[in-house]
Amino acid sequence: MRVLDPVNDAVSFTLLDDDGVVEPVERYLRYLSDTERSPNTIKAHAHDLKDWFTFLRERECDWHRVQLEDVGGFIRWLRRPPGVRRSAVSVLPSVEQYCSESTVNRKLSTVSVFYQHAARHGVDLGELMSSWQTGGHRGAWKPFLHHISKTAPKSRRTVKLPTTSKLPRILTAIEVQTILDSCEHLRDRLLFALLYDTGVRIGEALGLRHEDIEAAEREITIRRRTNSNGARSKSPHPRTIPVSVGLIRLYADYLHAEYGELDSDYVFVNLWGRPHGRPLTYAATHALVCRLRRDTGIDFDPHWYRHTYATRMLRDKVPVEVVSKLLGHASLTTTISTYGHLTSDDARRALVDAGWFTNQSVTL
Repeated sequence: MRVLDPVNDAVSFTLLDDDGVVEPVERYLRYLSDTERSPNTIKAHAHDLKDWFTFLRERECDWHRVQLEDVGGFIRWLRRPPGVRRSAVSVLPSVEQYCSESTVNRKLSTVSVFYQHAARHGVDLGELMSSWQTGGHRGAWKPFLHHISKTAPKSRRTVKLPTTSKLPRILTAIEVQTILDSCEHLRDRLLFALLYDTGVRIGEALGLRHEDIEAAEREITIRRRTNSNGARSKSPHPRTIPVSVGLIRLYADYLHAEYGELDSDYVFVNLWGRPHGRPLTYAATHALVCRLRRDTGIDFDPHWYRHTYATRMLRDKVPVEVVSKLLGHASLTTTISTYGHLTSDDARRALVDAGWFTNQSVTL
């Protein structure tokens, strides 16, 4: 259930059952809200815990008396189609699994952190937490004198499904150009040009203010703020991104031809819809993307621009630490694990550049 704080308009979520609010989940979600996690993160955790508590209710199992075997049962339950989760009917191996491995692992991670939160608040979890913990998670609780004891052996068993790495979806130059040329307004063209030229997240773009654009220096700065349209920067630290002359020129054309004398701090605003002059929302952007998908036949997502931006830089031999900084990643590990996968074409290009096929010392 979506909840709006009447004091500061902050969006959060809660979980309800037949008896009302599920208190342990409410405490955990309140903690996430208090520590300024994004509404999308809180929403995802709420949905994951809804699945967990639904599973426990069907098993008639108390949430703080679960065993490790219940975790295995939860995995099987998630993999079954919702319509047959309650039945004792066996599902044929040929039936496609309902939740992917990565989705199951995300839900397990959420449940694990929820139980860590509960344990820190005095809930007796028996042997569950000593045998099932997530390791090395950024932001997880660390005990007193952790810096001394962190290398000591620990009783820990991480429960997760094996997954295969998937290459991020990217757009070709022709597809990017087709989408830009299909935009009816300069505002829309500027939005997708910005995503392509900077790799910012869609929430960061929708929260952009005029003061964040330095035309003379040809750079934009991404800052975390409270935005009236719910847009949000994921990174707590500001970052400055160099941009092209073409993007600055498009921004100037947009201000002159469409924005006009409108008094607003936001760059992307409603100019033809209602309410006029209000910052563009996620919903309005989704409608725009759907329209462009129909017009171009390209089934793209705004986040693909971010993947495209990162992949372009790495293929052009931009150092990975620079790519990581421009993307706003907290560590190089995130950048490498997401974009460090070579395609066969990338591998061949690297071998050709190294003279692998021409500098042969052996005649084959």
